[in-house]
Amino acid sequence: MAQQENTQTIAQRLVAGLKAWRFGSVLSVFLLVVGVLGWRLVDLHVVDQEFLRQQGDVRTIRVETIDAHRGMITDRYGEPLAVSAPVNTVWANPGEMSADDPRLTAVARLLGLNEARLRERLRQYQQREFIYLKRKIQPSLAREVLDVGVPGLYTRREYRRYYPAGEVTSHVVGFTNIDEMGQEGIELSFNDWLSGEVGSKRVLKDNRGRVIKDLSLIRDASPGKEIALSIDLRLQYLAYRELKAVVQAHNARGGTLVMLDVATGEVLAMVNQASYNPNDRQNMDPAGLRNKAITDLFEPGSTMKPITVAAALESGKYTPSSTIDTSPGYRRFGRYTIRDTSNHNVLDLKGIIVKSSNVGISRIATELGGDTIRDLYYRMGLGQATGIGFPGEAVGVLPSPPRWRPVEEATLSYGYGLSVNALQLAQAYMVLANGGIRYPLSLLKQDVPPPGERVLSEAVTAEVRDMLRAAVENGTGKRAQPGLYSAGGKTGTVHLVGVGGYEKSQYKAVFAGMAPVENPRLVTVVAVDAPQGGEYYGGEVAAPVFARVMGGALRLLNVKPELELGKNGANVPNRASGERG
Repeated sequence: MAQQENTQTIAQRLVAGLKAWRFGSVLSVFLLVVGVLGWRLVDLHVVDQEFLRQQGDVRTIRVETIDAHRGMITDRYGEPLAVSAPVNTVWANPGEMSADDPRLTAVARLLGLNEARLRERLRQYQQREFIYLKRKIQPSLAREVLDVGVPGLYTRREYRRYYPAGEVTSHVVGFTNIDEMGQEGIELSFNDWLSGEVGSKRVLKDNRGRVIKDLSLIRDASPGKEIALSIDLRLQYLAYRELKAVVQAHNARGGTLVMLDVATGEVLAMVNQASYNPNDRQNMDPAGLRNKAITDLFEPGSTMKPITVAAALESGKYTPSSTIDTSPGYRRFGRYTIRDTSNHNVLDLKGIIVKSSNVGISRIATELGGDTIRDLYYRMGLGQATGIGFPGEAVGVLPSPPRWRPVEEATLSYGYGLSVNALQLAQAYMVLANGGIRYPLSLLKQDVPPPGERVLSEAVTAEVRDMLRAAVENGTGKRAQPGLYSAGGKTGTVHLVGVGGYEKSQYKAVFAGMAPVENPRLVTVVAVDAPQGGEYYGGEVAAPVFARVMGGALRLLNVKPELELGKNGANVPNRASGERG
């Protein structure tokens, strides 16, 4: 019994000792940890304060981007065509907001958002720190949104593209997307030049993400470079007004007008119908985005006859007094027949242009051969890119068969069987206007006239201009006379091409010409698609537009009139003409 009691006593002592040892061990570890933490606190706050400062900076100092505004686009005289205005973007941090906040009703109303959709987005992206609410709004509106007082709402500065001339220059200038990247026109083709380089800076923010202080500049933003176009905004407005008026008056599908400076190859005006407003694209029709003067092809028709005559004169086989028998007013090529409006009998070369004789010009083509005519067409810029650098340019079709059939030579001479755009046609007439020099075309202002390539002799072009003048004074282009200025040009009326071939009752009315004809300053091409009603010929629809636009343009450019009104109201030569103002 005594031995048993001794054993229990020993066990109790061992347990008590183990408990005391465990308590001492835990207490020692605890005191050690407290000592280490205490020393670390003293070390961080007294000895090594820089560590906490750095960690605090890491949590409050951020690097932010500095947006760079896009370069301005101007006309040749510095009038703005595209500018970037500072705006604000409203964004939210859903983690700092409550989707049930009643103040969101006012936010949705100010931003024009659907309130239910806004609350749904905030719940959906609760784990995110950034979502856009409304991009690129007026700064005053952004301030109103912040004044509502909803936590987690912020703004940042961005830039928005604005186009002062609106739809008047839209097909040339183009537009950008919401991120300021070019999508059409000059904005697209010169996007790299116009785009700026974003900068960056260090900023101090509070616990709500608001910038308290700008600390340092890392890299300054570099704005985009400016571009001065060759366009004269005054002439652009004039051309747009007149083209829009004729398209509406004739209920046409659309139209195109191109105006060139004959001495430099610069595009002074380029307009299309229908157009669009790049400042308001909510109801924009994608079909209306095309710059038809460059992207759309058509058969030029009778506007090619003066160039065929130029090829005839250049060959030496013909002179202006050479005569062609056009009787009986038609020619048959197997199952094909070409006709004149009537039997014009014998015509000289000027008469062929004035009467627009298909038979006469086709007989010249048969004598010259298709290769001779095609060669001049090509030298004048047809069937190849203009080099203008505009996106979507169509080069057209200039046939070159291994062996020309007689009917192909005939149709080529009066503008069928090939296709051009309006700019190419204007370039060809520029060569006739300036004495035979083909200049590279440009939508950019040229401070120094570019070197050109001689295509025709001055003598030949002078003879052709005299014929074009007669076509306006006495031929199919009578309605192209631009007031007190002399003009030369040629009408064209061609069938439009549809899915099944030529559309019998739909035409394109075309006029290409120059003024003043004695010393040409401008070349203009007008094309109107599918005019409805009783008038559809080039001389009835396109020629009057040429007259109004050229007359107004020459006055704006201070070109002195070559004509004066006689007693009966008719135009007579101005004896003091020949000088430019």
